[in-house]
Amino acid sequence: MQAKSVAKTVRIAPRKVRLVVDLIRGKNVGEAIAILKHTQRGASPVVEKVLNSAIANAEHNYDMDVDNLYVSEAYVDEGVTLKRFRPRAQGSASAINKRTSHITVAVSEKKEG
Repeated sequence: MQAKSVAKTVRIAPRKVRLVVDLIRGKNVGEAIAILKHTQRGASPVVEKVLNSAIANAEHNYDMDVDNLYVSEAYVDEGVTLKRFRPRAQGSASAINKRTSHITVAVSEKKEG
C-alpha cells in the first residue's frame, strides 16, 4: 500500500529537480523533510510540498502511521516545453526552451518485524 502525490507542470527543468529527488529516495519521511529544508536548491521547496502532500494523503486516505512512513518512490518526468525565441545579431533568432517537470513522490509504511 502506498500513497502518492504528483505536481504537474512545475516550471523547473527536470534535470535540476532530479538532483534534489535523488537525495530523498528511500529515506524516512522525517529525515527526507530535514534534508529538503537544508538543501539550497530552487527545487527543494517544491519537492518538499509534494512530499508533505503525499504524507497527508497517506494519513488521511489510507490511515497510515506517519512515524513508519518512508519515501518508496520519487521520480521526475519531463512536462511540456515552452518554446521562446531570443533576438540575436543581424536579424536572426535563437531558441530558448523553458522546460517543465512532473514530480511524483510516493510514501509507504515500513513493514513491522
